[in-house]
Amino acid sequence: MSAPKQPGFSDNAAGAIAYITFLPAIVFLFLPPYYARPYVRYHAWQSIFLSLAAFVTDVVIGILLAIIVPHLPAGLFGLNLIWPAIDICWLAIWVFCAVKAFNGRLFKLPIIGALAERMANK
Repeated sequence: MSAPKQPGFSDNAAGAIAYITFLPAIVFLFLPPYYARPYVRYHAWQSIFLSLAAFVTDVVIGILLAIIVPHLPAGLFGLNLIWPAIDICWLAIWVFCAVKAFNGRLFKLPIIGALAERMANK
């Protein structure tokens, strides 16, 4: 006799969906039966912390570029390429984490992963 199937997404799918934006991650932290699943909670928290880190980094880079770039010679406007390059790196990290979650792997990002693990196990 097989075990009864749980309603909704599998843990792997829910973990991957949590990385789409921080909104599904927040929903999974409050929506039954997902909030009771440690794997889903971990990926939801890691996605939230990753979103927060990306936001803070983009704000800081935006402020720095707004302050620095107007005072540089015209030949150094290549600094404006820093922001898109960092955003591409954020996207690559998000895709990597979503693929790992979908494949059932518990990938821990430095610093963020430890925070997510602590929050998921509360």
